[in-house]
Amino acid sequence: MNKRFFTAVLVMTSAIMASSVFSQNFPGFSKTKTGLYYKIYKTSNDTVTPRTGNYVIFDMLYHGKSHGKDSVFYNTKRQDRPAPVKFILPPPDFKGDLNEGIVMLSKGDSGVFLVRADSLFFKTFKMRQIPKGIDSNEYFHFHVHLLSFQTIESLIADEQTQIKKYVEDHNITVKPTELGLYIIETSVGTGTKIDSGCQVRMNYKISLLDGTEIFSSFDRPRPMNFEYGRPVDTRGFQLGISTLRQGSKARFIVPSALAFGMNGNGSLVAPYQPIIYDVDIIDVKTKAEYEKEQLETKKAAQRIADSLKIVEPIQREKYLKDNKITVKPLPSGLYYIPTLVGKGPKAEPGKIVKVQYTGKLLDGRIFDSSVKRKKPFEFMIGRGQVIKGWDEGISMMREGGKATLIIPSNIGYMDRDMGVIPPYSTLVFEVELLEVK
Repeated sequence: MNKRFFTAVLVMTSAIMASSVFSQNFPGFSKTKTGLYYKIYKTSNDTVTPRTGNYVIFDMLYHGKSHGKDSVFYNTKRQDRPAPVKFILPPPDFKGDLNEGIVMLSKGDSGVFLVRADSLFFKTFKMRQIPKGIDSNEYFHFHVHLLSFQTIESLIADEQTQIKKYVEDHNITVKPTELGLYIIETSVGTGTKIDSGCQVRMNYKISLLDGTEIFSSFDRPRPMNFEYGRPVDTRGFQLGISTLRQGSKARFIVPSALAFGMNGNGSLVAPYQPIIYDVDIIDVKTKAEYEKEQLETKKAAQRIADSLKIVEPIQREKYLKDNKITVKPLPSGLYYIPTLVGKGPKAEPGKIVKVQYTGKLLDGRIFDSSVKRKKPFEFMIGRGQVIKGWDEGISMMREGGKATLIIPSNIGYMDRDMGVIPPYSTLVFEVELLEVK
C-alpha cells in the first residue's frame, strides 16, 4: 500500500462505529494461504481484477479498536475534500497485507479485509511503535469499494487522447513545443521579459482538462512572488513562464512528463494526467532593478528608524509627565510601577510563571492582550524566552502581584519592525502574576 498515503491518514477521528465483535475465527470470513481474512461482495459478473503496477481508484474506510472502543481511523467520504484513494498498486508489503485484498476485486466489487495491527503499523506504516491504546494483536477492518483500475499503458494512451480532444474542442491552432507544451498567450505582454534572476509578481491557476480546479492564487489577497530560475512548481510551468513578459496573460497545456508524471499529485492529479495553467504576469523586475528597489526600501526604512530613535525619549518623557509618573528608571531603563504587591512565591530565574497582560504603545493603542484572549501566557524567567524588560520586570514580582512595566526599546524590540510595534518603541505593559512554579 502507498506508505505516504497511509502515513498522512494516520490521524484518528473519534467517531465510533456500531459493529459486531468478531470471534477469534472471524465467522463469515475466508482466509488466504498468506493469512489475510476477507469477505467479498460481488456486484457484477466481471472477473478481471487489477495487478501490481495498475492504477487503482477506490473508496475506503478502515477502523479498529483504540482504548477499547471501535473507532474510525479514515473514511474517503468524510474528509475536508472527499476523494477516493488513487495510486499505482505496489507489491504487497508483507504476506496478508491489504494489497493482496485489492487484487481480489473486480470493478464495482467491495470487500472487507482484516489486517493485524502489528503488521499494519510496523510493516506498512513503518512506525517504530504502535500508538497507545491499540493492541498489537488487534485486527483492523478495511472496507474497500473498487471504483476502477487501469494499466499504465492505457493511462498513457488516455493522456494523448485527452490532450488531442481538448485542443480540437477549443480550436487551438498554436503548435506544441518539442516537449509537447502548448503556450497560448491570450494577452501579449510588452514589458520586461522574464529571465534568470527576475522577480516575478503574478497570479496563476492550475486545473485539469475537465475544468476541475487544483489551485488558484487569484482568490488570495496578494499575488504570488518568486525569483525566476529557482525551482517553482512544475517544469512545464517554468518553461512556459520563460516565454512571457510583464503584462502577459497565457494558458499552458502541460503534458504529464512536464507536470507530475507517473506519480501524480496525491488524490488531486492522477499519474500521467495533463494539467492547465492560467497565468497573469503582473510585474517583472530584472535582478538589478529589484536589488536597487530593495536597497532604496532599506534606506527609507533606516531613515524612518533613525527618526523614531531620536523621537523615542521625547515621547517617553511626555508620557511620564502626562500620566504623572515620578518613579525613577532602573539602570536598564525599565520603569517598574507596582500596583498590587503579591504575597506568594517570588518569580526567580529558572521558575515558570503564568501571567496575564495587556501591551500598549505610548499613544494608548493595544497591540497585544492575553486578557482579551482569555489565555494566560507562560514562560521561564531568565531564559531569554521574552524581551529583556519582561524578564527583569516580572522577576521583581511575587505571585498575586500586579504592576505596570514601561519598557524602553533598548530592553524591548530595539530597531525591529514588529508590524503593530514600530522600531524604537517604548512599550507599556499592565501585568498580573497569576502563578509561580
